[in-house]
Amino acid sequence: MLQKPLHFNHDILKEYIRPGDHVIDATVGNGNDTVFLAQLVGKDGKVDGFDIQAQAIEETGKKLLLTGLAQQTTLHHMGHENIKKIINENHSIAVCMFNLGYLPKGDKSIITLPETTLSALEQCTALLRTKGVLSIMVYHGHPGGAEEKDAVLTFAQHLPQKEFTVYKYEILNQMHCPPFLLLIEKK
Repeated sequence: MLQKPLHFNHDILKEYIRPGDHVIDATVGNGNDTVFLAQLVGKDGKVDGFDIQAQAIEETGKKLLLTGLAQQTTLHHMGHENIKKIINENHSIAVCMFNLGYLPKGDKSIITLPETTLSALEQCTALLRTKGVLSIMVYHGHPGGAEEKDAVLTFAQHLPQKEFTVYKYEILNQMHCPPFLLLIEKK
């Protein structure tokens, strides 16, 4: 059965993440993906989560405590463009996950921006291990979303094919700018 991009994304990431891995949630939002990632890496793994909104960090922290997954997760109240300030460039990251747009049920005027997202994507491609993957859910049906979508697609299309393979998964016949998934695998 065909799946919506978000569910498809989770199924794909289960194939890439093993217990003990180090992963990044570049946009923790309401914490659902952070919890998902923390479950997959297990107690010996590590999740670094980033968000510019205190509300996102607080909600995610609560979910991690309630699920018993806080020990393998570190939350950073800062933008994803600061990833390399936290994660040493010698680390090998299995997965870096992005949900672009705004915080669901939050302030819709606070959005991810092309310049910070591109910086974070560049940093994550450098940190990815061989056969690691960047997962980018592109929500673009809001003011500023089309510009970020175009910037991310341009970035992905210009990655060297000898080093990366880029996949796009989307629903074509829906109105109102449905989100789509980009997966960037490091060869």
